Formats: sequence, structure tokens, C-alpha cells
Amino acid sequence: MSDVMITKAKRATQYIFLVCGLALSSWAPLVPLAKDRLQVNEAELGLLLLLLGGGALVTMPLSGFFISRAGTRKVILASVLLTAFLLPCLLVIANVYLMGIAVFAFGCGIGTIDVAMNSHGVQVQNAYKKPIMSSLHGLFSVGGLLGSIGLGFLIKAGLDPLFAAVAISAVLIALLAFQFRNLLDYTSEKEITRKFSHINEDEAVTSRLQWLNVSVLLLGVMCFIAFLSEGAVLDWSAILLRDHKNVSAEFSGMGYAAFSVAMAVMRLAGDSLISKLNSKTVVVGGSLIAAAGIVILVFSPWIAGFLAGFILLGIGAANIVPVFFSEGGRIKGLSPAVTIPVISTMGYAGQLAGPALLGFIAHHFSLNLAFEIIALLFVIVAVLYTFRK
Repeated sequence: MSDVMITKAKRATQYIFLVCGLALSSWAPLVPLAKDRLQVNEAELGLLLLLLGGGALVTMPLSGFFISRAGTRKVILASVLLTAFLLPCLLVIANVYLMGIAVFAFGCGIGTIDVAMNSHGVQVQNAYKKPIMSSLHGLFSVGGLLGSIGLGFLIKAGLDPLFAAVAISAVLIALLAFQFRNLLDYTSEKEITRKFSHINEDEAVTSRLQWLNVSVLLLGVMCFIAFLSEGAVLDWSAILLRDHKNVSAEFSGMGYAAFSVAMAVMRLAGDSLISKLNSKTVVVGGSLIAAAGIVILVFSPWIAGFLAGFILLGIGAANIVPVFFSEGGRIKGLSPAVTIPVISTMGYAGQLAGPALLGFIAHHFSLNLAFEIIALLFVIVAVLYTFRK
């Protein structure tokens, strides 16, 4: 493969990460509209939201099967088109059962994009021979900010919500069409797999049955912890600030905003950081910084301390998961089509389980203790990564 092809594939992959973040976050402003239209209570709405995560979780392990047979480019095409088609549907379906099916299918599309784009990203990174995964995840974060703000802005500006959703879907399809031909094709991916995973085509078939690899499972466990922590901060940070730090309700979201901005900035700068340091320094140091941020957040009596804690948490946690995906794409004897779905599934399971586990701990003990346990989990990640082979 030529350097020009690899550079184009890198840029195309950046757009796909942006597309995934944009698609997922565009659902957030639609949730209140769906609740009103379907006339469901909070518990029923919670089940609908759970179906989105369930759809992603079900599809992620299956994505490797499709990737290994068709390549990530075709899987990305199908899943983005499915997601773009379903997004406006989430605004018009009035039957709660049909809505459940649509939300589940939307989650399937998002989960498949997630696995395919990460698998494609590690292939491009291997061929590019420089770290790129952190900036890719940074663009996912940028897409998340644009989606949640953009769709809401269009609706606030007076555009009919359905037309606003159609406009976002059109942007998703346009970005895909603009860069689709620059994504790696199936043949190029097989060539990179043979070169960097040290397996031939026959061994690749067998290796799909060998995902119970110690290195894969260890990365999956650490990814589970990292995603669990991120999911818990997403769902519980505002409650912590409002109910335990006496921050007014209208400002209770500032903690997660500070965390998100810090994480996005650090991920965009993460490739350069990893190149100058190394993966171990980034993961171990980042985990300890994140843990320190939580300690400051829990014990500080001042608003400046709360914000500093969330910022340190975002800085520390930002590049941990991208490193795990990079490591998963370089395990000898295993194709990324095997390793990335496993790591993604375990990570996403942590993101779904995190809020529930923290809620259980907060109910029986305290929310402060729940956040202290997150700090402990980050320390565990640092220890596991330090001593991994």
C-alpha cells in the first residue's frame, strides 16, 4: 500500500469516528420528545433507553463475524445507512412497542459502527506506523458535542424536529459518501493483518475461535473498568454536585462538561503524547491522575476543587481506552476482527453496568464512597497494566 492511500484512509477513518459520535449524541435531544409523544413514565422510558444499549451489546460480538467476511468498509457502510435511516424514525413512531424495536435497531447500528471503526482504525494505525487512535476517539467526542448541541440548536431555531433529524441523517450520509472510497478495502485489510498479526488467511479462520486469549481478556477487563468509570461519571456527576456538594441544579452539569472538554482536548493531543512517552506511561500515569482527580473531587469543599477534579479525571482517562484498542490490534496471531469486538463488548458492558453499580453502592452506603471506588478501580487499571506481559 502506498503512503498516499494510507494517509487518505486515516482521514476517512477520522470522518467515520465523527459520524458515530454525531449519530449517537443526536439521540439525546430526542429523548424528551419521545417521552412526550409515547406518554410513558420514567421507568418505561428507562427500559427504552436500556434497549439502545442492549442492541449495541448484542451486535458488538457479531460484528467481528461480518468484518472477517466482508471487511470493515462494507460493515461501516451498512451500519451508518441503517443508523441514518432510523434516526428520523425515532421522532415519528407513536407505538411504544415499535419504538422499542426501532431503538434496539438503532443501538445495533451504533454498536456495529463502533466495532467496525475501531477495527478499521487499528488497521490504519498499524499501516501508518504512528499512533492515531487517541485523535480518532477525540473526533468521536467532538461529534458527540456537535450532535447534542447541533440538533437542539436546529429545533430551537424553529426547524421542525423531524426535518432537523432528517438534516442530521443527511449529514451522516454525506460524510460517509465523501470518504467511503478512501476507507481500506477488504484485500488491503487482509494484507495488513498478515503483516502485523503474523497470521495467514487459513490461520485467521482458526483464530476467530481463540478469542479466549489472556492478553485479549486482560485488555477487555481493563476496558470494562475504564468504560464503567466513564459511564458512572456521565450519569452521576450532576447528582453528586447537586445533592452532596450543594451546587445549584442549573449548574450541576458543569462537572461533566469540564470532564468532557478535558477528555476531548487530551484525546486530540493524545497521539503526540503517546509518541513522546509510551503506552505504559500514558495508561499508568493517566489512571493515577484520574484517581487523584476523583479524590480531589470527593474531598474538596470548594467549587474550584470540584472542577479541578473533573478536569484531572478527563485528562487522566482520555487516552486509556484508545491505547487498549491499539494494543488489541497488535496481538500476535489474532486478527483485529477477533480482538476488537471482544474488547468493545466488554468495555460497553462496563459502561452499561457502571451507573447501576454506583446506584446500588450509593443507596446502601453513599455516593461519595461510590466515587472513591471508581478511584480505586483506576488504581487497579494502573497495577494491571504495569504487570501485564
